[in-house]
Parts: sequence; C-alpha cells; structure tokens
Amino acid sequence: MKKENSPIAITAIIAGVILVIAIMVLVTVNSVIPISKNVVTVQGSSTIHVTPDLITVYYTIETNGSTSAIAKDANSEIYERLQNTIVSIGFDKEDLQTQNYNIYPYYYWDSSYDKQRQDGYRAIHSLKMELSTGDMNKLSSLIDAGANSGAGISSINFELTTESQNKYKAEALKAASQDAQTKADAIAAGFNKRAGKLISVQVSEFGYYPWNVYSRTVSAGASEDSIQLAKESVMNISPGEQEISGMVSATFALQ
Repeated sequence: MKKENSPIAITAIIAGVILVIAIMVLVTVNSVIPISKNVVTVQGSSTIHVTPDLITVYYTIETNGSTSAIAKDANSEIYERLQNTIVSIGFDKEDLQTQNYNIYPYYYWDSSYDKQRQDGYRAIHSLKMELSTGDMNKLSSLIDAGANSGAGISSINFELTTESQNKYKAEALKAASQDAQTKADAIAAGFNKRAGKLISVQVSEFGYYPWNVYSRTVSAGASEDSIQLAKESVMNISPGEQEISGMVSATFALQ
C-alpha cells in the first residue's frame, strides 16, 4: 500500500515546489515592475530654435563618352578645373570632398526598334564643399567655380556641423524629458497620486533636417540661367533660426 502511494506523494511534492517557485517569481516581478494600473506613460516633446552654422554646396560632374576611358578623362578634366578654381578662391584641395563616383554604360530606349540600346558610357562625380556661415561672402564664388569649370550645382543647404547637431540634440531631448516629467506629475496629481520611479524611457524622435535653399536636377555642365538662379536663391536668404524637435516616451510608477 505504501508503495502505491509513493508516486502520488512524489508528484504532490514536485507540484508544491513548482507552486512555491512560481509564487516567488511573481512576487519578485511585481516588486520590480509595477502592474499596469500603477504606471503612467507620457509623451514628452520640445522644440528649440537654432541658427545654421554651415553652408554646403553640392556639385555634380556628368560626362559622356564612346568608351568608359573617354567619359572618365572628360570628367577628370572638369574635376581638375573645379579643384584649381576652389584653391584660387582660398580653399584647400582637400575641402572639395567626393561623395560618389560612378562610370556605367548608358542605355536608352529606341522606340523605332522597340528595344534598349547602348549609347556609350556616362561618368558621374558627386562632390561637396563646406564653409562656415561666417564665410557666406565666398558662396557666390563657389557657385561661379562650378559654372566656370563645367560642373553643375545640384543643391545648396544651410546645415549644422556635427558638433552643433550633438549639442542641440542633447538640449532638445533634455527639454523633452522635462516635459514628460511635468506631464506625468500633472496626471498623477489628478488621481491624488505622485509620479515615482522611472520605469522605462524611449527616444521617439530627434527632428533635424538640412534646410535646402536651392536644388536642381543637373545634367552635364550648367546653364547660365541655373547658375543665376542658384545665386539668387542664396543671396536673398540669411541663415535665420530654424526649428529642431525632440520627443521621448516615458513610463513612471504611480505612488
């Protein structure tokens, strides 16, 4: 008879141990993470106003040739002229930075034969020049440098240096966090409670985008009209204040 009850006793002991462990885990979890009715989640946001400290001019050199070598050599000639002009203005060669360089077969659709045909090769060299907003008086010369060398101006932006981005990002997110705390305190007070321990926080957004003042799809070279338009676009604009936003999501314990 005792042998028959032995498996039952063992099973009961195991079940009891599992139950004790489950209770201990539940108590531990509840002590660390409050149940949903004891927390409040809020969105904190902020907007700060900043002044751009960087101007970036983007050039595109586009050349064609019956062979890849011809397209490449033609592109290199324009690049060298642009580089030399940049130096004559007072910049260093290294200030003209390559963003992308590509040579590829150029294809077009021949509707007469209803088929795709190759028409030589195309070389595209994308570059940029950065200058401080304090040197804005040199911007017109940089635009002319592109025109005189045969390079096109694809876009001109007012931007922030990396140092400024980091600085303003910290300010925007700090202000957003303070806004989240204020909201949590107000909500908790409405329920005769107070916002206690910070349970979790998540950065939802840091809104920064360069401010484009001129943009154009560039083919080989640059027309006088496009160069004049680029000059007018930037000369009539001063780098005034722009908005940067920050947003965080925070969960607080209600006490």
